[in-house]
Amino acid sequence: MIWVDADACPVKAEIERVATRLGHPASFVSNGGLRPSANPLIQMVYVAEGPDVADMHIAERAGRGDVVVTNDIPLAAKCVAAGARVLRPDGEALTPANIGNVLATRDLMADLRSADPFRQGGGRAFSKADRSRFLDVLDRTVRAAMREANG
Repeated sequence: MIWVDADACPVKAEIERVATRLGHPASFVSNGGLRPSANPLIQMVYVAEGPDVADMHIAERAGRGDVVVTNDIPLAAKCVAAGARVLRPDGEALTPANIGNVLATRDLMADLRSADPFRQGGGRAFSKADRSRFLDVLDRTVRAAMREANG
């Protein structure tokens, strides 16, 4: 299964394309507001409003043989610990080898932002290159997860 933290995911179309090409199901989890897909491989899961409800839904279900797409670092850490393969929308893989550093950096940046109210804003803009890299990495990652699940 491809689990998607879908509320703010910029690569939903790319995920659906890979799922269709590989015949692999995907579950888009959100608090609502997403249009249902006519694609039989795409399941829309609407969870209750509230902080981290979609994240909890994914974290409770994702595991070995699954791929999770999220920009939420605490969710990514839980999914990596459960054995899932985790990708950020820019194609960066979050693994047991790097999730600790990514989590620490996230916490450090949150502390810096809270200490300096003028240090706000996100990182760089999402680019065509990010989208292309994500598509390539997702394809390879889903294929590897399918081999893992079948092997």
